[in-house]
This record gives sequence, C-alpha cells and structure tokens, in this order.
Amino acid sequence: MNYKQALKNPIFKIVSEAARELGMDCYVIGGFVRDYLLKRGTPKDIDIVAVGSGIALAKKVASKLSGQPKVSVFKNFGTAMLKHDDEELEFVGARKESYHRDSRKPVVEDGSLEDDQKRRDFTINALALSLNEKDFGNLLDPFDGLGDLDKKLIRTPLNPELPILMTPYE
Repeated sequence: MNYKQALKNPIFKIVSEAARELGMDCYVIGGFVRDYLLKRGTPKDIDIVAVGSGIALAKKVASKLSGQPKVSVFKNFGTAMLKHDDEELEFVGARKESYHRDSRKPVVEDGSLEDDQKRRDFTINALALSLNEKDFGNLLDPFDGLGDLDKKLIRTPLNPELPILMTPYE
C-alpha cells in the first residue's frame, strides 16, 4: 500500500533527498505512522530510521533547511534531533539488539530496517513508510501492525518469551 498523502509535508522530500545524497535508505517509523493511520491529525514528533548513520542524516537534513537548525546529538544512544517549524525530528540508525545471559543491558549493533522493526515495543509502532525515491510512501508492515490497528490489539513484534541471546563467542 502507498501512503504518499501522509508524507505531503515538504520536510519528507528534504529528508529523502539528503538520504539519497548520503547513499542510504530511510523511513518514517513509529508514532507518526500509527497516528496517521488512526486519523489522529498530523503528528509533530517524527521518528526517522536510517540504514546508516542517523546522526549524519540529521546533519545533512539540517544543512538543507532554511536557518540550518541546530542538531542535538545524543552519542550514547546514536541519535540526533532537530526542530524545524512545528516539527521535532529524531533520527536514529537502524540497529539490532541482543543480550548476554547475565545482563539486561543490550548489545547494540548496526542493523537493517527489519532488525530495527523487530526491536520495537509493539507491532503498531514497527510500521514504517519509505522515504526512498524508488518506493516513496510505501508501507512496510512485517508484523501486521495494520491488522492490529484494525483489531485494536497491542502485540509485540516477536514472542516476548524468547530472549534474543548472544552465544558466549559473539
């Protein structure tokens, strides 16, 4: 399904162009997509996941915006945020998480969009809209979050009883 209408705000074309120039794919993910589909108005908080450096993408986007807004970088989390007009955009690189048996602290590594969607709290927050030229506006819904929205169901993307464990040799 294509939801180009959800991405009519010019900021999405700017993010798309910046990602293309950096040679990376990027997606709007989470609450913006969920709230658009629920017809809750136009969300002002926009989460962007980049398959690559979210921080580099945020800086590139800022350089293309009038007034070149300040980019706040949160290195410990590998995220960056900027404010533009009424929107607050948060950028993160796609990542995957795994755990050692003796720790609740995740080991975070670069990952794919699918890896990033798997680590989301709920299927309805794993919904993503492509900002890539080749499929701009396409919905990526690997866990049937759209069906869960229709059913008013809150469900985790993966079985919560199965931990994502690393072997001692990883």
